[in-house]
Amino acid sequence: MDIKSDTSVQFPCGLSMKNKFMLAPLTNRQSHENGQLSDEELHWLTMRAEGQFGLVMTCASHVQEVGKGFPGQLGIFSDGLKEGHKKLTKSIKKHGSLAVIQLHHAGMRTPTELIEGQPVCPSDNEKTGARALSLNEVKQLKKDFIEAAVRSKECGYDGVEVHGAHGYILTQFLSTEINKRTDEYGGSLENRARLLFEIIEGIRKKCGKDFLLGVRLSPERFGMDVQEIKTISQQLIDAHLIDFLDISLWDCFKQPEDEKYQNTSLLEHFTSLNLKEVRLTVAGKISSGKDVHEILNAGVDFVTVGRSGILHHDFPLKVIENSNFEPTKTPVSVEHLLNEGLSEKFITYMRRWPDFVEEEISI
Repeated sequence: MDIKSDTSVQFPCGLSMKNKFMLAPLTNRQSHENGQLSDEELHWLTMRAEGQFGLVMTCASHVQEVGKGFPGQLGIFSDGLKEGHKKLTKSIKKHGSLAVIQLHHAGMRTPTELIEGQPVCPSDNEKTGARALSLNEVKQLKKDFIEAAVRSKECGYDGVEVHGAHGYILTQFLSTEINKRTDEYGGSLENRARLLFEIIEGIRKKCGKDFLLGVRLSPERFGMDVQEIKTISQQLIDAHLIDFLDISLWDCFKQPEDEKYQNTSLLEHFTSLNLKEVRLTVAGKISSGKDVHEILNAGVDFVTVGRSGILHHDFPLKVIENSNFEPTKTPVSVEHLLNEGLSEKFITYMRRWPDFVEEEISI
């Protein structure tokens, strides 16, 4: 498949994405500790819109203060944060990109030093010290996800993605390993998925059918089961609740870790869904022009790019111009990353990735 600059993606809600490149929701730790948008995060995301990502997604943005997942996280949990988001959506959309925010709650993965009190979880979790949510608190969590979506729409976002992946709170509800509840939110797959479906249904009802709505799921780790995630995905599609399905595979080119699913690649498990009008995107080691074409040719509607989007703010343009484009080899210099719109805080965070940032030589 040749990628042209005008190869758009049409969503069921009526919105159109100008090309097949989405910026992954990347943790960057650049905003203020109270959840307010910083100039550094504004600059980083705006550069990706300038670089022609058809859809620019924010980092995971927490819907409750107690759900904060990392230092410097951009929040969407109160009306007091709206001014920054309005500035961000205006800046992204000025370049013709769709502006989408990822709604997030870290649950038991919340570092205790970032919040007052204990982290929360579907069930008491001894390993993390998280406490179980009461039934009333589960209902409040649902309400806060929905209200965060309404707030996002008021700020000018074209849509939201509900973060149900990577071991955060909605994954924790889905997980048989973590969720030990005995009420209507625990036990069977239907019960464990209930909160996710109620949130999606509530957002669609409150924000309308013309609001872009996606969900991110991951089929492995944290007690996830490939078939269960496929079942949930198909149910979301069949109910006409979502516009796009974002499957985070960690590596789009690998086999499933669970032997019973190794009859086909992990990617094929999801391209084989009956997607109907819902658009599919995947994430995981899509680094080069060759990778982009391989994934699109496999039946994926648009690609979600992380690492190469950090290295090149204009990665979409480079691939559109050269289908064999290869990103800059890592490790890269601090100067390179500064020129690509990362702040010192983000660069410090990126040092956690092995061999990504050049070591500074002390004289």
